[in-house]
Amino acid sequence: MKNNFKKAIGKIHLWLGLSSGIIVFIIAVTGCLYAFQEEIQNITEEYRFVEKQDKLFLLPSQLEKIARKEFPDKALHAIKYNGSEKSTEAIFFHYEPTYYHIVYLNPYSGEVLEKANMDEGFFRFILDGHYYLWLPHDIGQIVVASATLIFLVLLISGLILWYPRNKNATKQRFKFNWKKGTKWKRKNYDLHNITGFYVCLIALIFAITGLVWGFQWFACSYYTVLGGEKSLVYEDPISTKSKLTLEKPLDKVWTLMQKQYPNAKSIEVHPPENDSTSIAANANPEEGTYWKTDYRYFDQYTLEEKEVNHIFGKYENAAISDKLMRMNYDLHTGAVFGLTGKIFAFLISLLIASLPISGFYIWWGRNKKKVIKA
Repeated sequence: MKNNFKKAIGKIHLWLGLSSGIIVFIIAVTGCLYAFQEEIQNITEEYRFVEKQDKLFLLPSQLEKIARKEFPDKALHAIKYNGSEKSTEAIFFHYEPTYYHIVYLNPYSGEVLEKANMDEGFFRFILDGHYYLWLPHDIGQIVVASATLIFLVLLISGLILWYPRNKNATKQRFKFNWKKGTKWKRKNYDLHNITGFYVCLIALIFAITGLVWGFQWFACSYYTVLGGEKSLVYEDPISTKSKLTLEKPLDKVWTLMQKQYPNAKSIEVHPPENDSTSIAANANPEEGTYWKTDYRYFDQYTLEEKEVNHIFGKYENAAISDKLMRMNYDLHTGAVFGLTGKIFAFLISLLIASLPISGFYIWWGRNKKKVIKA
């Protein structure tokens, strides 16, 4: 019975691996290449930084006026202040029609340092491969998510196949023991088997965090299993329309956020999208991660603070399940453990990329052997 079960698992592992291997390889390699994009861009793009000055930042309304001249026909999504030694970002973003531009500004003088099209460039190309396999987004997202789900099954089935039958086989499951004269087929088999075991846990985290973005049903199921009770859908609270309007409400929200979060690494304020939405603002206490960000919402007419019933609220109100969902990106990239975590994630991704290759050679070697015998 055990042999029949393992044979069935082996067949599933084989055919799922052959059908999705190339996609898993591309996802893993593009993940490696994207791992240090922020660090690389900080080194190569000087306009991200400014000289610290002993003066106040310009207000959002002042920076907004300057930035809108650069893209007068596009919607301003947010003004993001990144501290005293970094340029401020005026973010122009929209889904339909789709565009994503950033105007980098000196927060002290308002000087336009750079206009960047975020839909172009090397790292955008890599990210499109990782998320969409360079296919149209509606199609590519489903293909990548499906391949990630298959990869999750491969990890579980691979662990079952890895489990040793007896004590003698156990030694060969944990360490390489390539004696002189060992054939390359055996080395390749051990490489696939042992590497797969050691990366399994981290690979499971990569797969699960990837599937949270890939399928809405998976995200909801995962959150429910974690004990989550809030909505995963981001929504701006409604502002009650009023004839009485405040003068420069975005500036008032920014001033409030700056006072309440004096040590924040970044503070972002969002103009209301229309006359019924709120002013959204957020403050991030850490650089390089996002999960501890405080998200706040204010009525655009009265500045009354609005509460929300989704996970993107105040950090202090987040349950453990909410924090894990907010941490999804930082876990996926390894950033939750700082630069060390990113390096570790990079190395694990490389090893994951090797699994489809070594797995293919196991199948190819066995198949070739059968042909020769015939």
